[in-house]
Parts: sequence; C-alpha cells; structure tokens
Amino acid sequence: MGMVYAAAYGGTGVSLPFISPWFAAHGLNGADISAILAAPLLARLVTSPLVAVWADSWRLRRTPIAILALVTTASYLVLGFGRGIAVWLPVWFVAATAMSSIPPLADVLTMRCARREGFPFAAPRGMGSLAFLLANAIMGALLAKASINVVLWWSTAAAALLAGLTFVLAPPEPVRESGERLRSAERFRGVGRLLADPDFLVAIVSVGLIQAAHAFYYAFSTLVWKAQAISAPLWGLLWATGIAAEIAFLWLMEPWRTKLGPWVLLMLGGAGAVVRWTAFALSPPLWLLFPLQLLHGLSFAASYVAGLQIIERLTPPDSFSAGQTLNSALSAGVLIGLATVFSGPLFDRYGALGYLAMSALAALGLVGGVRLRRVLAESG
Repeated sequence: MGMVYAAAYGGTGVSLPFISPWFAAHGLNGADISAILAAPLLARLVTSPLVAVWADSWRLRRTPIAILALVTTASYLVLGFGRGIAVWLPVWFVAATAMSSIPPLADVLTMRCARREGFPFAAPRGMGSLAFLLANAIMGALLAKASINVVLWWSTAAAALLAGLTFVLAPPEPVRESGERLRSAERFRGVGRLLADPDFLVAIVSVGLIQAAHAFYYAFSTLVWKAQAISAPLWGLLWATGIAAEIAFLWLMEPWRTKLGPWVLLMLGGAGAVVRWTAFALSPPLWLLFPLQLLHGLSFAASYVAGLQIIERLTPPDSFSAGQTLNSALSAGVLIGLATVFSGPLFDRYGALGYLAMSALAALGLVGGVRLRRVLAESG
C-alpha cells in the first residue's frame, strides 16, 4: 500500500502544482485555466457519491482503484494530444475526477488492512506524502532544462504505474466480508442514509471546513511571499517545510495519535489552522514563517487523520467507501473549491489579510467539531 500511495502522490505532486503552467504554455489565459481546474472540484458533490456507489459494486476494493488509475492514464494521453479548451476542459474533468477519487478508496483499503494486520495506517500513507515532496522537487529541477510537456508525461507514467502496482501489489480486500456484491439500489440507499445522518454531516462539514481553510495558502501563498520580497528558492523551502511536518506527523507520532484519539486530533488540527492563518495574515518575518509552516502537521495532517477515523466510526461497514468519498468530496472538493474562488478577490483587495477568512473557516470547523465529542464517545 505504501507503493500504491507513492505512485498516486508521486503523480499529483507534479500535476497539482504544474498543470497550470502547462495550460498557460499552450495558450490558455488565467480565466480559462481557473475554469478548467475549478470544474471537477465543484462537481465533486455529485461525482463523488456516484463513484463511491460504483466502487462498492466490485468484489475487491483494489479493482476500482486500478480502473480509475487507467482512466486517468488514458485521459492524460488525450490531454497531451488534444488542443484547445473545448477538448481540455472535459478531458481534465475526467482525469481530475478519476484521480481525486483514488485516495479515499485507498484510505479505506489501507485502514481495513491496517486493523487486521496490525500496522499503523500512517506508515504507508506517509510514503505518499514523501513521494509528493520528492516529485515536486524533481520536477522543479527538470523544468529548468526540459520542456513543460515533461509535466504531462510524468503524470501519465505515474498514473499507469499506479494502475499496475494496484493490480499486482494491493491486497485482495473484499468490499464485503461475505464477498457478495450489493445491488445498486442498496448501495444508493447506503449513501442516502449517510446524507440523512446529522452526526455524519456535522463530521464531514467540520473536517471539510478545516481542510478548506488551506485554500488561500494553496492558491496565493507564493504571491504573498513575492510581495514580501521573499525569493523564489525560499518559496520551495517553505512549502517543503510544511510537507516535511506532515510526513513527521504521520510517521513519528503514532503512539501520541493513538493515545489522544480522533476528536482531540481534530481539535488540535483546527486550533493549529486558526493560529497558522492568523499569524500568516500579519505578514510575519521570514525567520518566523518556517516554524509556522511546521503547523501544517496539525492544520492538515492531524485534521486529515482525525477525519478518516471519525468517518470510519460513524459509517456502517457496507458504506465505508461512500463515507470516505463523501468526506473527501467536501474536504478536497466543494468546500476548498468555493474557498479558492473567494480567495482571489480577497487577495486582490486585502493581500495577506485574506488569510483571516481562512482562520474564520477553521474556527467554524472547530465549533462543529465540539458537537462530535459526545457522538464519538457513544460510538466507542
């Protein structure tokens, strides 16, 4: 599973930060690029439940992951040979939808195996974060000498590798212990029951708000640092510091995480986000930015792991895929997509002070999370 995560995030470590320059190099303006990138994010409230229901139609959990990786590979190939926004928008929509559906399905598979085999979930997941960091750094170096097209070919190769590794290495974990397949109507009813559960909705919205509070940072941190006269090489070091904190949290804090439990982790993640974005809004000096970036281990990693564990507790066994996919749809889809849309005007008008809106989002996530304490205590 560590190899599967490494292939997945080794691909997104390139496609996420570098696909915009690829589109720009092929003649698209900022409005076109934002439309292409935002479309699959905003559609995830619809596409994610559909993918989850489809994924649970298979006998083994690894099968839909491998198929989605093949769809991503084919879409990237079409993207490379196509021309114009009329082709790129629908093709990127398919590629991004397929690729973004893989992590929550892999998380479900890994958590199930981790519980049975006795290894920590964070061990293989941390390999994904490390691969993301390395891919980002390697591609940055390659682009100093190579054509921008290397971005797409790297992403295509990573998706193809992911499909192969999933078929060969991922354990044959059944969707249901009995090995039978649920009928479509039963799978849709499972999604409906989750969406009708107020505790489940509070959980995914609370986690989603804390994760969505990263939107301004993802979209405009480098421009804020540029305005503060921080040099481009230091941008990469600052980003790397945040990802390194994420990896350290996943790999080194297992006993601490287990002892605290998911609710405390969620509270720590939300509090870390509030502190981090409030401090960023005050345009701190460079020497303070590096320790503030270490809070990524709380604002992202702690709330991410807490969300996975909370959703698992609140989801029936035959709806695990649906639960985690709906969680991902809000956290890494609709909410962060909307927050990204509003981040642009905030940056144009207020500059670094736009981070305060992210602090408010994280605080709302904390308020929602407070309600979950009793629910989680009752769930065991």
